[in-house]
Order: sequence, then structure tokens, then C-alpha cells
Amino acid sequence: MTEQPEPKATSAPDQPESTVRNEPSRNRYEITVDDERAGFAAYVESGGQRIFYHTEVGEQFSGRGLARTLVSAALADTRNDGKRIVAVCPYVAKYLKTHHDFDDVLDPVTPAALTAADNATK
Repeated sequence: MTEQPEPKATSAPDQPESTVRNEPSRNRYEITVDDERAGFAAYVESGGQRIFYHTEVGEQFSGRGLARTLVSAALADTRNDGKRIVAVCPYVAKYLKTHHDFDDVLDPVTPAALTAADNATK
């Protein structure tokens, strides 16, 4: 069992503090701003993989770079947990195309990963 990590706090000079936390019981990472949930990155685990299938940031929080902060923290935490990353989510896939620091733990999207993601949404 993985020990619950401390929340990761990040902030920009003119922005309120944001915190990213893994919520394993909900299979997602959540980002909060001033204690209000601003968004999440949903995943399902399959074998040694964490399959990210949906990322969402509330409209009232858009334009602040919170999705980038959320995904960056989620991927770093996934690596720290010794898991491989599968990017079914279009946003996560786009992020990974320009952030190659996760290439060593990135697996391709396979039919099995798509099935696992599809089953997680049911």
C-alpha cells in the first residue's frame, strides 16, 4: 500500500495557491485553489500502469495554467509511485508531446488500456 503523499502546493506570483493531491479512493488527482476544487485528472490502474483518461478544470478556473500544474504533479507522482504512464486523455497526451521528462515511464495506448479506461467510466 502506498503511503498518502503530502499535498503539493504550487503558486504563481499573482495567483492564489493551488494544491494537487492524489485521491486514490476516487482514482483521480485533484487540484484545489484556496480550498476549492478546481479540477481533476482521472485515472485507472492496470498492472503497473496508471492510465489517465480524463482531465477537467472548471470554467471559472480556466486560463490560469491549472491543468498543466495538475498534470505535471500527477505524472511526477505516478513516476514516484513506480508506475508507468498511459495517456488516453487528450490533454495528458498533448502535455507529454512537449514535456519529454516522462518518456522513460511512458507506455503506448493499447486496446487493453482503452478498455480499462472505458470500463472505469461506467
